[in-house]
Amino acid sequence: MSTQPQSALSQKRDPLRLPKVILALFMTFLFLFPIFWMIFVSLKPESQPAASPLEWFLPPYTFVNYIDVIGGSDIFLWIWNSFIVGLITTVLTLVLTSLAAFALSKMKFRYRRALFVFFIAGLMVPGEAMIIPLYEIIGAMNLLDTYSGLILPMIAAPLGVIILKSFFDGVPNEVIESAQIDGCSDIRLFWNIVLPLAKPALAAIGILTFIGSWNNFLWPYLAIISESLYTLPVGIPMFNSNYSESYILPMTVNALASIPVIIAFLLFEKQIVKGISFTGIKG
Repeated sequence: MSTQPQSALSQKRDPLRLPKVILALFMTFLFLFPIFWMIFVSLKPESQPAASPLEWFLPPYTFVNYIDVIGGSDIFLWIWNSFIVGLITTVLTLVLTSLAAFALSKMKFRYRRALFVFFIAGLMVPGEAMIIPLYEIIGAMNLLDTYSGLILPMIAAPLGVIILKSFFDGVPNEVIESAQIDGCSDIRLFWNIVLPLAKPALAAIGILTFIGSWNNFLWPYLAIISESLYTLPVGIPMFNSNYSESYILPMTVNALASIPVIIAFLLFEKQIVKGISFTGIKG
């Protein structure tokens, strides 16, 4: 009797488990190696160049580079600007996409389907194709070199509308009709009944919107003139261009800029993974 569970367990055991573990460890090393290399390079004295790649990881180490970068750059201002722009962009995107999706899903009006097709068509237009029209529109509104000019063009998210509409379509119409019979207004219906059911979709859209805003380079590079409004993707290349022949200080500023991202990933790892897998985005 005791041999049957063991034989069943041995049959279910994966014969490729060891190669999979080795492959996973190897891939982990490949992904973590650039981070470790960046940290070790940022700790090297600037006056001591490395003759071989191995010397980057050997002593001596110093934190003087971090002091020089903090005192000689506006990296904390860049981080703050990126955070403010990303936060406001995410909040406005969630508000607008959820309201638009609710209207398309639960409110009856003419040309509703045609309008939904219009949102789908928005996914087919690459962002680079809209840069020049956006620049002209924002310039005509005198919003260049402002927070508003950075945020407003980024809050249009047709993908968010499509995802939320699919969630709202799953809410039974009987629930909506019974709430309306009880005197529930459209805003209360949206806020108290429909929106709480879409928390997974809202989390996915919010995370992807914030990451996209944090990493956005092209539009802030074109729309910003004042250094006080630089975001991280704009400020770091500007700083690195002053040290084009040096590895140390550019690596130090990149290491400092990576700290908020690493902390955010560790805190919201599950939500980020669920958000990416939920929307079906690969790579």
